[in-house]
Amino acid sequence: MRADTPPKPVGHALPHESAALHVSGAAHYLDDLPELAGTLHAAIGQAPCAHGRLRALQLDAVRAAPGVRAVLTAVDIPGDNNCGPILHDDPLLAADEVQFYGQPLFVVAADSREQARQAVRLAQIDIEPLPALLDIDSAVAAESWVLPPFEMQRGEVDAAFAAAPHRLSGQARVGGQEHFYLEGQISYAQPGDDDSLHVWCSTQHPSEMQQLIAHALGWRAHQITVSCRRMGGAFGGKESQSAQWACLAALLAVRTGRPVKLRLDRDEDMSATGKRHGFQYQWQAAFADDGRLAGLKLEMASHCGFSADLSGPVNDRAICHLDNAYYLDALALRSLRCKTHTVSNTAFRGFGGPQGMFLIETVLDDIARHLQLDPLAVRQANFYDSEPGGARSVTHYGMPVTDNIAPALVAELAARCQYAQRRQAIAEFNAASPTLKRGLALTPVKFGISFNATHFNQAGALVHVYTDGTVLASHGGTEMGQGLYTKIRQIVAGEFGLPLADVRLAATDTSRVSNTSATAASSGTDLNGKAAQAACQQIKARLAALMVELAGGGSADAVRFADGQVRLADFSLPFAELAMRAYRARVQLWDSGFYRTPDIHFDPVSKLGRPFYYFAYGAAACEVAIDTLTGESRVLRADLLHDVGQSINPALDIGQIEGGFVQGMGWLTSEELYWRADGKLMTHAPSTYKIPTAADVPAVFNVALYANANREDSIHRSKAVGEPPFMLALAVFFALRDAVAAALPAGAPVQLDAPATPEAIVCALRAGSGACAG
Repeated sequence: MRADTPPKPVGHALPHESAALHVSGAAHYLDDLPELAGTLHAAIGQAPCAHGRLRALQLDAVRAAPGVRAVLTAVDIPGDNNCGPILHDDPLLAADEVQFYGQPLFVVAADSREQARQAVRLAQIDIEPLPALLDIDSAVAAESWVLPPFEMQRGEVDAAFAAAPHRLSGQARVGGQEHFYLEGQISYAQPGDDDSLHVWCSTQHPSEMQQLIAHALGWRAHQITVSCRRMGGAFGGKESQSAQWACLAALLAVRTGRPVKLRLDRDEDMSATGKRHGFQYQWQAAFADDGRLAGLKLEMASHCGFSADLSGPVNDRAICHLDNAYYLDALALRSLRCKTHTVSNTAFRGFGGPQGMFLIETVLDDIARHLQLDPLAVRQANFYDSEPGGARSVTHYGMPVTDNIAPALVAELAARCQYAQRRQAIAEFNAASPTLKRGLALTPVKFGISFNATHFNQAGALVHVYTDGTVLASHGGTEMGQGLYTKIRQIVAGEFGLPLADVRLAATDTSRVSNTSATAASSGTDLNGKAAQAACQQIKARLAALMVELAGGGSADAVRFADGQVRLADFSLPFAELAMRAYRARVQLWDSGFYRTPDIHFDPVSKLGRPFYYFAYGAAACEVAIDTLTGESRVLRADLLHDVGQSINPALDIGQIEGGFVQGMGWLTSEELYWRADGKLMTHAPSTYKIPTAADVPAVFNVALYANANREDSIHRSKAVGEPPFMLALAVFFALRDAVAAALPAGAPVQLDAPATPEAIVCALRAGSGACAG
């Protein structure tokens, strides 16, 4: 290939489509858009207690404040007072009962944002306090649930326990996590002619925003258009929870007849939006001499908050991922979905998968320590069979594992990172170091790709070819920095044989592609890429037929689109010329594409089926050090090997792996949520909530892609990469456990909760003295 020849789009490490705009500050996010004439700005009035009966809202002073144009309470909502995506249990504005500290009670629109924010402070709020449940323990004791408990049993559990030579029990706890997207929640609503509305919204799910806005207004879907060009991060926090702010902006816009922008500041955002679900576990395990599990009894309770939101599917995915990469022969499970008087928790990267995997990795880690075996050996003993159809190849939810590469991938990583040699070196270091201790862990990931809710596994796209040979594509996926738009451009450019510069992506818009699924479940490229490809192929079929006509014969199957040319045997035309000829011949130059994921099904009642199209695999080996006096820790080295199938863009995929790992590391080490006794979230700003920084990234950070084309017919045989790498960070936590164990007597249990903050590490080190009890 000549140096001046651009690379073929698919499969190459090309820059993010907005990279130059991002670093130059020229990328327009919602708050950067020029404001329309007459724009009003909104602010919310929030509840000052966790639970109570709302007796009165005195808002006369608010209405009389300078610049105020409208004040809305629950009684002013003409349609449904609800933003719950599944159950109608999540009010836009609290009506009679306050259910968490910071819950929106009313909303104000004023001429300026500062006037709106000052006005809400003038409200006089009368609430009769009621008892509040603020944590999992109190919710379990009160049997307080957002959804009924779920129980599952597979195999003869009691018989397995009776026959096994070893039994062990334990408990574990993992905290929640704030999304901490750089761009906070924001919506901008513009009224239009004939009872219509255009809403620009920072959201992962424009179609759901359209539907919920329509319900709140008492309108129909075709009256509302929702658009999103890009988000400054989302991580699941803008899947369902962007709806409340979109609906409130829309209600104010219709009430005033003027454009309304509602942007939360960081404190409001953190206090009024949900987090990752924290989980607590009680478990009993029966196992063989080599650590192979014979039976597992488990209760896992999740902190859901005051409403159901997406807690049902989050807990279902936790159930589907509690096996991680391991075969469970006999399982008895109880899943508790706890209702508390805190903000409703929601989707977060991994969507319950990390919480499920955390438990099984804890169990195997404790078994290894109990048997005084290498934890990696115990993990390997529990893997699913490598070949499909084996005795140990079906998940506890009934799905055959037909693509298991975990054993080979883990073996390759162990060799690459010199796991055995370093384990010996760390043991020698710890023996000579009384204060600093090191730890090492290698953990796998097996993550199912598809929505558990089968109907979301569909996508549409719209592709236009213009007469100058350029292409405009639109689809239902949203861009939140992950590179979805870049990959779709590559796919479309590859289909037409065009340079990337000839393809542009239009903003995601419900008026272009309707009834879209959320950009979630790591399925953005899988679904929208296939839909865009289908649209391109339909256009190409018509162009190929025209080429046959122009060439005076031949087979349409022999037409090739490459390097900006269209060829049939010795006859060729530039793509742009063929496009113009097609237009003049009245050949359709646009088309829509649709894709539905094949071969998947899932019973939401029994939790059985084939919920995933395929699995993405990976593994991480992490080495850490802790200071046993202060509890401080550092990740010294991380080696990651991850399966993305046949990569569409290795640069983007490696970036997602690195980012997901570091975000997972924050969840498990530093990001601690703390509520005051009255229910106020105290970790509500960067000053009180510790996300990882560049200084926390391991000094030695090796990331490689595992060579493996997807066995399923995914787009270009690639695999999803958004969520699976997050769980590679489990290796950090279990390396910290390994380091703590090195400071304790041999075989002593390690009770380390996540996040493993310095305080948590010191508590684990002092657990024998009872100094950190409770």
